[in-house]
Amino acid sequence: MGSFLIMKNIAVIGAGTMGNGIAHTFAQSGFKVNLIDISEASLERGLATISKNLDRMVAKEKITENDKAETLGNITTYTNTVDGVKNTDLVVEAATENIDLKLKIFKQLDEACDDATILATNTSSISITQIAAATSRPEKVIGMHFMNPVPIMKLVEIIRGYNTSDDVTNTIMELSKTLGKVPTEVNDYPGFVANRILMPMINESIESLYNGVAGVQEIDTVMKLGMAHPMGPLQLADFIGLDVCLSILNVMYDGFKNPKYAPCPLLVNMVQAGKLGVKSGEGFYDYSESRKAENVSKQFL
Repeated sequence: MGSFLIMKNIAVIGAGTMGNGIAHTFAQSGFKVNLIDISEASLERGLATISKNLDRMVAKEKITENDKAETLGNITTYTNTVDGVKNTDLVVEAATENIDLKLKIFKQLDEACDDATILATNTSSISITQIAAATSRPEKVIGMHFMNPVPIMKLVEIIRGYNTSDDVTNTIMELSKTLGKVPTEVNDYPGFVANRILMPMINESIESLYNGVAGVQEIDTVMKLGMAHPMGPLQLADFIGLDVCLSILNVMYDGFKNPKYAPCPLLVNMVQAGKLGVKSGEGFYDYSESRKAENVSKQFL
């Protein structure tokens, strides 16, 4: 149980939104982090995001310039996975939410990592047991589902696979606490807890729009003001990515064979049309530069 105390070296696979947030969080807590991505451009963008987020924390006087420099100094980037995971105590995979890709990565990690290395995945819905089966160390495979934005959000869903050992679970629970997070243990069923509850709500909101019950802003306003949600479900879907929402709903629909998880046709059409939310510039809301400029001018007029 105390093995987390000697963990020093962490590898994070994927430099996208979740990966760079996870790397930032570990590095700020004093861990040495190898941030790995096949794309050099993704690594540069990831580091730029971390730097920008640290600047915000400096501006709010939450950390000093020295803290920022130390955090960035704790991160080393790699485009070669085998080199990046050498001599690491824990690997956290934060690649795209695609089962075939994750199985391939975990098979590679199993071969490249030391026998003692714990392999974690940041998947938000895919079976930990299935991912673990791609390795020869299923007892050392676990889910660490961080929430976005990772440096700010306190929750980490800790998901035990069918074979995950008590020791590994306890280690990752304690490790999460050293990051200033609140780890919450759940079992391995499609969508876990967070998305099993959140995604049907988002899907039902899309159904309400699809059926003409109310408009986008009206639906979000009801949930914000009526249920004290900080952000409406349609806006939240845009921030998560409509393609990610669709993928998670499909995982749950396939896993449970229950029609209540079937994605709304409007969501399917929007994803096929490339309207993915914030990342594509348009989803339920418009995030284009012209609209941003218009919103900014409204604030100052």
